[in-house]
Amino acid sequence: GKTTTKELISIVLSKKFNVQFTFGNLNNHIGVPLTILSIRNSHQIAVVEMGANHQKEIELLCKIAKPSLGYITNFGKAHLEGFGGYEGVIKGKSELYNYLINNNQTILVNENDKIQKEKTGEYPSKITFGLSTSNYQFEPIFKDHFVGIKYNETEIFSNLTGKYNYDNISAAVALGLHFNLNIEDIKLAIENYIPSNMRSQIQKKGEKTLVLDTYNANPSSMLVSLENFKTFEGSKTIIIGDMLELGEESLQEHQTIIDFAKSCNFDEIITVGPHFKSVYPSVNAFLNTSELIERLQLMPIKEDNILLKASRGIALEKIIEFL
Repeated sequence: GKTTTKELISIVLSKKFNVQFTFGNLNNHIGVPLTILSIRNSHQIAVVEMGANHQKEIELLCKIAKPSLGYITNFGKAHLEGFGGYEGVIKGKSELYNYLINNNQTILVNENDKIQKEKTGEYPSKITFGLSTSNYQFEPIFKDHFVGIKYNETEIFSNLTGKYNYDNISAAVALGLHFNLNIEDIKLAIENYIPSNMRSQIQKKGEKTLVLDTYNANPSSMLVSLENFKTFEGSKTIIIGDMLELGEESLQEHQTIIDFAKSCNFDEIITVGPHFKSVYPSVNAFLNTSELIERLQLMPIKEDNILLKASRGIALEKIIEFL
């Protein structure tokens, strides 16, 4: 996620520089100018998050922010409706690359991502990570569901779960090294970082382990969450809520998630929202959280591990007290 990436990069660079960064989710045509206006003479680096849900939006934000270094976290299947399908997402986000290349600026590239590698091609001004041939190579490491990276002999563990956060941590460490921070400072920054929102937090509730990601959901992040949750020890229930803003590809994408969830052999699959209900006609498909709360009061969940993942609009966090 952009927010996690932005926060990780900011806390790493703050070990050496006076950094200003996008506050909260202010990443659109109003938020970006507000961030720019908040930069003072004392700031040495600004980390500006840019969000978009249609073509030409990133192009406009680049004209406002004039970045000298840019990173596209991923080309996930979010905002398909506004961008006009997945190809549109790739085209829209690549407006950042176009700006940086036209202005001879630096691009941070995750070479594990075929699209990033392909789109930046032979461009000379790149900082690369991810492959053995990249500028920086990191190895993923895990401890109690928490993800970390190994760089040379240094092991860095984060307070984040989910393999996708390996890319976020790698990006932050690569930038730290690029700006000549020592690895001990980078390690300290990442190990002390506690995610500020509801993205992939692990919470204990009595004997149960809850994995909470009720902040956003799109087909890419949903698959990654399920993949990650599958590796947990013990019995597992998933509670997944509708993914919003997917346009006409919505039903197909919800179907894909249900098919994948079934293949994971979870003990129970519970869904919330009309999109999932239409592709998963089951007694465990609820229209909204209130319906699900009624069922939980009658029949509590017995499994050891429970995943909650949904778009913000589903407000899945309301059910936590009933688990």
